[in-house]
Amino acid sequence: MKAIYKICAISVICGFTSCSDFLETDSPSKTDAAFVFSTSETARAALEGAYAEWINAAQNKVFGDGLFYAADVAGSDIERHPEKFEAQPGRHYPECFYQNGKYAGEYALLSYQKENDTYASLYSVVNKANIVVQAIQTSEGFEEMLAAGEECTMGQLYGEAVALKATAYRELLKYFGDVPYLSGKSTDSGYLCGRDSIYDVILAELQQAAPVMYRLGSIPGISGKNYFSRTYVEGLIGRIALEAGGYQTRRGDLSPRTDGEGNTLTFETMGKTNNGASYGRRSDYKKYYELAQKYFKAVIDNPGSAVFHQVDPRSNESGRTYGNPYQYFFQQMHGDDNGFADESIYEVSIAQGAGNDARPYSFGRPATGGSKNNYPCKNYGQGRINPAFYYGMFDPQDMRRDVSCTVTASDGGNGTEILLPFNPGSQGKGGGISYNKWDENRQDKVWTANQRKSGINGPYMRLSEIYLGYAEACAMLGDEANAKKYLTIIRERAFPAGKANVDAFIASRGSLLEAIIDERGFEFAGEGDRREVLIRTGLIGKKIKEVKELTTKMMNGLAADGYYRFDNGNVISAQIYTKMVDAKALNGHRLTAQCPAGKENDPVLFPGWRGVNDDWASYGLDYKGNTLTNLAIQGLFTQISADEAEALIADGYTAVDWGKTLLSNRDEYEKYLFYEYDYESAPLHYWPFTPNVMSNGGFTNGYGFKNE
Repeated sequence: MKAIYKICAISVICGFTSCSDFLETDSPSKTDAAFVFSTSETARAALEGAYAEWINAAQNKVFGDGLFYAADVAGSDIERHPEKFEAQPGRHYPECFYQNGKYAGEYALLSYQKENDTYASLYSVVNKANIVVQAIQTSEGFEEMLAAGEECTMGQLYGEAVALKATAYRELLKYFGDVPYLSGKSTDSGYLCGRDSIYDVILAELQQAAPVMYRLGSIPGISGKNYFSRTYVEGLIGRIALEAGGYQTRRGDLSPRTDGEGNTLTFETMGKTNNGASYGRRSDYKKYYELAQKYFKAVIDNPGSAVFHQVDPRSNESGRTYGNPYQYFFQQMHGDDNGFADESIYEVSIAQGAGNDARPYSFGRPATGGSKNNYPCKNYGQGRINPAFYYGMFDPQDMRRDVSCTVTASDGGNGTEILLPFNPGSQGKGGGISYNKWDENRQDKVWTANQRKSGINGPYMRLSEIYLGYAEACAMLGDEANAKKYLTIIRERAFPAGKANVDAFIASRGSLLEAIIDERGFEFAGEGDRREVLIRTGLIGKKIKEVKELTTKMMNGLAADGYYRFDNGNVISAQIYTKMVDAKALNGHRLTAQCPAGKENDPVLFPGWRGVNDDWASYGLDYKGNTLTNLAIQGLFTQISADEAEALIADGYTAVDWGKTLLSNRDEYEKYLFYEYDYESAPLHYWPFTPNVMSNGGFTNGYGFKNE
C-alpha cells in the first residue's frame, strides 16, 4: 500500500501555495520503467550515475571540501580555523553565525559559495535518484514486493535510490534550511517547501524501503561499504529523525509551516529572534526521538558486517604499543583501496591517486613541504582544535585525545616531525593544535606524487554514532538505563580499564543527556560533527559560552603567571622544551601508536599517535645521513621548574615559545571565537541562496541575507 503525503510549497515572493501528492503514479510510463529495470544490471548502471553525483557532492561540497570545509570542521566549541579571521571572511563569518547576525546582510553572496555549486550538486543527486525511484515504483511487482517485506534485488536497488535521495536532502536541509522539494513528477513546482514536511516525506520513504533491502555485508555482488545497505538506511532514519525533532533556526516569512500530511505545526522556541528568524523545535519532537530509538536499536541488534571493537585486536610489533581500539578504527582507514574499517557502515570511497581527497589534506595532520614528490606532500590543515578543549576538557586518561589532536606536523621536504606553533597560518607553519585522525605518514602505501590524492576514505556513518544516537534518544524519552548502558560502552572503550568514571562524568555534566552529547564531542572531535549536534540539541549557546570563559581564564593565567593549570591537572606554559632525536634507534620505530602505560614521561612516546613514517627512504627520500627525525617534547602538560629547564638545556633541549605565542594571538583564539555571539539569539547556521538559485526558483533569501 502506498503512503500519501502532502508537501506544502510556499513562495515568499509570489505568495504561492500548492500541494502535490507524494508517491502517487504521476511518473514515468511502465515502458520507461521496464527499460530501466529490464535487468538488475541496467538498474544498477542507472544507480551508478546517481552514486557518482553523490561522491562528487560529498567529497567536494558537503563532506570533504565546500561548505563542510568552510564551517562544519572549524565552527564549534571544539574546532576552530587556523588562519587570521580577517584573512578568510568567506569562511569565518558563516562559521560565527555572521557575527551574531549583524553581518548577514553584508555578506557577499558569492564570496565562498559559488553559482552551480553545492546546491546544484545535491539536486543533481536528487534528480538522478528520482529517475530510479519512480522507474521501480511503476515496475510490475513493486506493490507485491512491498507487501512481502523481504529483502530482494528489486528492493535493494529501490532502497539505494531512496537512500541517495534522502541523503542529498538531509545535506540540503542542513545547509540551506527550507528548500524546494522535487519528487520527479510533472507537478513539482520548484518553490520553497517547509523543511518539516520534507523530513516527514523522506523518513516515510526510507521506512518503506528498509525491509526489502539487504543488510551490510550481504548485498549480492557487493562486498564493500561504499554502497547503501539496510543497515545504513536504518541508521539514516535515526540520524534524520534526531535532526527533524531537534532545534533549528527557521525564517519567519514562511507560514504556515506544516508536516508531511499538511497539518499546521507549532513549535517550542528558545532564546531571541534574529533577523526575523526564531530558534526552536517541533512541539511533537518526541515522536522523532521514538523513531530514532527504534531504528538505532535495529542497527545495534543486527549491524550486518559492521563490528564495534571494544578491545584492540592488534599485537604489539617493532617495539610499537597498541591497545587502543578507538585508535584501531582510524588506523584501518589508512589501509589500501580495497579495505574498509570494521566499524564503518558507509564510507565515501576515494581511490588513491584519483579525485580530490580532503583527508588528510584538510582534516588531518598538517604537512609543510612541496605539493609534489614530498614525504608526505603538503597538507593544509583547515581544521584545528581549540586549546582550551585540548588542555582543559579532554580527560588526560582518554585515549581518544592523541588520536584526535596533535601538536606536531610533518616537514614533508625532510620527512621529519616539527612543532605546530600557535601563530595564525596553515600547513605546519601555524594554526596551532590540529586534527590527527588522518595522517599520510601512517598509510600502508603512501601516494607521494602529489597532494590531495591520498585515497583515504571518509567515514560517513559508523557504529559509535549509532550507539550514541540510541543513548541520546533513550535519555530524551526517559529510558535512563539503556542511555547509560550505551554511553558506558563508548566511554569505557576510550579509557584504560577502570578509568572511565562514568558516574562522575555524568555528574560533572549535570544530566545524563548532556553527558551523552559531550561524550559524542570527544568521540567525533575533529570530524565536523559537533556543530550540527550542538545546534539541534539546543546546547550551542551554553557550550560556546563555556569554552570562551575557559579560554579567558587560560589567557589570563598565561598573562599573569606564565602558565595556567586546568581543573583536570593539565598545565599550559609560556614555553616548552624540544629537541630532535633518532626515534628508530631509541624505540625501533619512528611512527608511534599508543603511549605505553608508565611511559607518560617519555618525551618521544608521549603524546602518542605521532612521529613520522618509519621508512620514507623506501619512497625515495634521501635522508642525507640525518637520523634525527622525531621531536622530543618536555613540559607540554606540566610546569618546568628553573632547575629542570637548566638540565634540559644541558641535555640538548631548546626552549620554545608555546603559551606565549598563544597569548600574543589572543584575539584570534578568544575574541573571534564565535565573534560577538550573545549565546541567546537564534544562531544563523545556514548559507544564503545564490542569485541564480533565487531567480530560477522564484523565491528569496531569509535570515537577513542579501537577495541580489
